[in-house]
Amino acid sequence: MRKLSYIFLSIIFLISCTKQTKKTLQKGTYRAVLKIQDNQELPFIFEVKNDSLLSIFNADETIFVDEITYRNDSVRIQTPVFEGYIIAKIEDNFLKGSFIKTSLDRIVPFEATKNNVRFSSKKESTKNISGNWETVFNENSADEKYIAKGIFNQNGNLVTGTFRTTTGDYRYLEGLVYGDSLKLSTFDGAHAFLFTAKVTDSTMNGFFYSGNHWKEPFEAKLNNTYELPKADNLTFIKEGYEDFDFSFPDTRGRIVSLSDTKFQNKIVIIQIMGTWCPNCLDESKFLVNYLQENPNTNIEVIALAFEVAKTREIAFKRIKRLKERIGIEYPVLLAQYGNSADKKIAEKTLPMLNHLISYPTTIFIDKNGKVRKIHTGFNGPATGKKYNEFKNEFENFMDALVLEKE
Repeated sequence: MRKLSYIFLSIIFLISCTKQTKKTLQKGTYRAVLKIQDNQELPFIFEVKNDSLLSIFNADETIFVDEITYRNDSVRIQTPVFEGYIIAKIEDNFLKGSFIKTSLDRIVPFEATKNNVRFSSKKESTKNISGNWETVFNENSADEKYIAKGIFNQNGNLVTGTFRTTTGDYRYLEGLVYGDSLKLSTFDGAHAFLFTAKVTDSTMNGFFYSGNHWKEPFEAKLNNTYELPKADNLTFIKEGYEDFDFSFPDTRGRIVSLSDTKFQNKIVIIQIMGTWCPNCLDESKFLVNYLQENPNTNIEVIALAFEVAKTREIAFKRIKRLKERIGIEYPVLLAQYGNSADKKIAEKTLPMLNHLISYPTTIFIDKNGKVRKIHTGFNGPATGKKYNEFKNEFENFMDALVLEKE
């Protein structure tokens, strides 16, 4: 049913009443709302610079969107890198339509009006959540339970920060505390997250919504000394496997293997990722920047893409788009495609790993072809201090590998 719905919406966009005058987005700041379950609204702010450029804001993050097309009284807004897009009818300063992720058959009702306030309330904040929070999601579900660390800064009633998990962070969250209630949201074209909670001086109890398809409870307690398990100790090479190797096609259809001559006697970083994954995007940008600032012919990077795409052709199209949008020059190989980036299937694709619990997962191989470290997840720029610590650790580790003799 959902598949038919987004096909219908796309057709409406393409053949919208030809008698109407073409409408375009008007300059200004808009408050967008995604309608999700429990009658909740997931808001985000964007600014229309002109009819072909807008910016989405999440705390300190600005996402530039320049793939905007029109058909009569409708607009299609394609988010950068990710597959998600918005189709909406333009009515003066009001937009109404849907946010669509085709490969997952997901449609979320969307509206936007001229406004620059993400969340609003007449209530003053009676709590301050600045600090670190020891967090558990799905406490009562053995299969779905996982831990996290909330990192927040509150100024007045305005809050920014994120939740870090063992598999990555929830990127830039922004919201407010009003009375003893908390609301935080983010939207980047892949993530559409809303967090709601009741707070005391030392606890939070609430729910995490992902689009209109997922909801889970979380509990947190203030604990400024809390740390997550080290990301380098979660995934490792199984006993009985001497080397890490693979053979997958690149965007030109050529089969690339780690055993190829090009990678011999080199330091190789293997990035297990997907074009649909925001944390992978953060890591890819980091790697692109690192290679630009540290040119070294003895360092190679190879990405293995596990794609949420229904066909091989669509998967390669998304890989090429990612490479072009952020300037990736290293090979991105197609390791898997299908209706989901199932980690269990990925483990069969890479049987030498004990398990794969996160996209991205990064494998560091020295000049002698030995796996020296496997890093789970990625602490992106939304984690602030933790991101800077990661950068320093990464650069120091790479410097040490470069100096080693074969």
